[in-house]
Amino acid sequence: QFDMRQRFSEEHYPSLRYFIGDVRDRDRLYRAMDGVDIVIHAAALKQVPTAEYNPIEVIRTNVLGGANIIDAAIDRNVQKVIALSTDKAANPINLYGATKLCSDKLFVSANGYSGHHGTKFSVVRYGNVMGSRGSVIPFFLQMRASGVLPITHPKMTRFWITLEQAVEFVLKCLTRMHGGEIFVPKIPSMNIVDLAKAIAPGCRIDVIGIRPGEKLHETMVPEDDAHNTFEYDDHFVIRSLSSEGSPNGLLNRNGGRPCPEGFRYSSDNNTQWLTVRELQTLVNCHD
Repeated sequence: QFDMRQRFSEEHYPSLRYFIGDVRDRDRLYRAMDGVDIVIHAAALKQVPTAEYNPIEVIRTNVLGGANIIDAAIDRNVQKVIALSTDKAANPINLYGATKLCSDKLFVSANGYSGHHGTKFSVVRYGNVMGSRGSVIPFFLQMRASGVLPITHPKMTRFWITLEQAVEFVLKCLTRMHGGEIFVPKIPSMNIVDLAKAIAPGCRIDVIGIRPGEKLHETMVPEDDAHNTFEYDDHFVIRSLSSEGSPNGLLNRNGGRPCPEGFRYSSDNNTQWLTVRELQTLVNCHD
């Protein structure tokens, strides 16, 4: 907050207020949402190993904290709420992914009980944000001086999105949302070995094995959701069965095409891939 206050002072941005708080604190959320029209819910505990070791704390933040956001938004007559999710919420195998799946379900179903308040809730699900806290880029940059980069599996793939792309997509979803959708951007995949070569081409690669709770590939649209998924030029929309906010007809009229049976959008079957040179450019911008 200190850095943001220096860059976006309340003197020059009078609509900004800076609150210290916690999504676990329901009363503080009610105060923070007073007079607010739009909420972007980005708070989460997201480190996979940390979540496995501290499951109750992660549940309190990611699940119960999300429920507090929903209640405060409805009671404060917020117009639109977008909850940020993760590819780990699709077919989760770790506690973090399970809590985000639960959170996704809460926000989608919240459209059914916002009642006369009319608050609309949707979810945005995307992959790894380049350079975010806990991501592999800062780790690789740190390890580069040692001459050895540890990777878990040479065939591992991940979705990749820059912070700027993520922000732009969320803002677009605010104008597209009707309530109850899970929005999934079409973003490129990368191979972990290519990323290692981009960051430290002269380093030795040491394969250490997949860690508990880690997948070889990540999925953003599971095959089981294919019959509820619509494809657009730059994104997918997973329609909620429990919400009337996004019926098939509306999605079709907006240019959506139903995905075929058996469709799956995963980091290994993606049609967009980042090359070593493209990864080098992105890393240099981050570094």
